[in-house]
This record gives sequence, structure tokens and C-alpha cells, in this order.
Amino acid sequence: MKHINQHLNRTVNNQNINDRLIQLMEVVQKDKDVQEFIASNREYLSDEDILKSSAKLYEYVKEKEKFLANDASMIAPGYEPKLFLNHHFIDVTYVPTEELIRKKEYETVRNRVNAISMPKDIKDASLDSFNITSERKEALSASITFMNDYLDNPKEFHQGLYLYGTFGVGKTYLLGAIANSLAIKGVKSTILHFPTFCVEMKQSIKDDSVASKLDSVKKTPILMLDDIGADSMSTWIRDDILGVILQYRMQEKLPTFFSSNLDMKQLEEEHLRFSQKGDDEPLKAKRIMERIKYLSKQITMIGENRRLDNEF
Repeated sequence: MKHINQHLNRTVNNQNINDRLIQLMEVVQKDKDVQEFIASNREYLSDEDILKSSAKLYEYVKEKEKFLANDASMIAPGYEPKLFLNHHFIDVTYVPTEELIRKKEYETVRNRVNAISMPKDIKDASLDSFNITSERKEALSASITFMNDYLDNPKEFHQGLYLYGTFGVGKTYLLGAIANSLAIKGVKSTILHFPTFCVEMKQSIKDDSVASKLDSVKKTPILMLDDIGADSMSTWIRDDILGVILQYRMQEKLPTFFSSNLDMKQLEEEHLRFSQKGDDEPLKAKRIMERIKYLSKQITMIGENRRLDNEF
């Protein structure tokens, strides 16, 4: 590399240039990667070409130092600077690192799952981390069957699951794991905590955003309503929110999942049937349940409360 240093020194000394440029070139000529790049492309570069490229060469050297030091003040954090020829001119490009590519892919997958008022760990839920027991084997098997069938024929209608069981048996986690597994395959989904969603819909009346929020939920490719039946439901929520969502998804044959501490019979007779005012409305409850039964099949999940041990 000695002759490259001599060439750079000669180029600087033979030109009528200012002290700043001399300083730049002194920094540049010490860099091994710059020397190797010039040596391998010498037949395409004149002395003048190299001199005109001094600013870019300096940029490369300084940005490479920041890159190696993991300095966030880089021009393009996460991108590695590389030299290339640009019409007899040395230029700098920035190439994404494998780590950045993996991070972006991870973020892309995560963004396919729209989690509304859900625990943070749902974003990282996976079938690999789902502990298989004899009581939960059916739920896992049904989940895998659904995903395989859906991915094989996404335009056909596929029943979702109605996961029924007591507190902490992994219903919500399994929904998140299904959503994340589908996201890896490019499928978008929305998973929401239904009682919280109901409160938000009531609040949305003030800013007239009910229609837009309702529209985004009912049209999502995969919808998961978590903890349905946990809180009392007004007739407006039952008929004009839940009823509208289910009717649309039934007509459009869109996969829909549910989780609940109540089985389907209990949901109808103990939750949907009675209004907040105490009115008995069996026909309206039955109408909602017909849609739920069309969209999903009930799977019972039993077992110990895993939340106490932070297990899944």
C-alpha cells in the first residue's frame, strides 16, 4: 500500500489547494480500506478523480469509525458505509446490516398484528412457547389446523375458534400466538380486549369516530375478540357494535375468534340475554349467538391458572 500513500501525498502536494483539503487527505490516506479500494480500481481513477473524491473519502472514513463504534450520530444508523465507483468518481453508499434487516423484518411482522388494549407480552406470544398439556392439546391442534387450512385456501371461509375456559389457562396467549404465526406468513389480524373496546366505543361518540373505528375492526382479515362476556354489555354495544361486526364478518365470511370465561350457552343465557336495565331479550341474544356459532367452534381449555407462575 506504500505506493498508494505516495500517490495521495504527491496529489496533494502538486495541487494548489487549501489546508482543509490537505487535512482531509491526510486522514483518508491512513485508512486501509481506502487504500485497497483505490488500488483495486486504479485503472479507472486519475489523480484528479481521487482528489475530487476527497470529501466522499473523508465521509467514508469518519462514518466507518462511527459505525464500528456503534455511534448513533451516524448519517444512517444501522447502515454500513461502502465505497463504490460512480463515473470515475469515488462515492459512498450505505448498506443495511444483517441486524438491521432482521430488525425491520421483525417490526414488519409485528405491525401486521393490531393489538388493541392487549397485554404487551401478546406481541411476543408464540406456539413454540405454548406449553402442551392433555387439557390444552385440543386447542393447540385446532389452532394449527385452522392456520394450515387458511393459508392453503385464504379465499375460502374458515371457522375461527371460541376458546372457553377459566382464568389464566392460556386463552389470550394462544390467540396472540395464532395472530403472530399468521403475521409471519404475511396475514394481518386485529386482536382486542372486548370489554375495553366497548368502553372506547362509548367514548368515541363524543368525537364522532364510532363509524371509522367500527369499520376498521369489522373489516380486518382476522379478528380476535378477547374476554367477551367479562363485563355487562349495553343493548347499544350488543346490537349496534357487536351485532354489526358479526353480521359483516358472517356475510363476508371472514375468520373470527373469541375467548371467554363463559361457554356459548352461558354467554347467551347469562350475558347477552339481559340488558343493563334488566330486560329479558332472548331473541336478540339468540340472534347474536347464531352469528358467533357460524363464525367459530367452541374449544374448551382447562387447567391451572398459569398467570400466577408467569407461564404460558
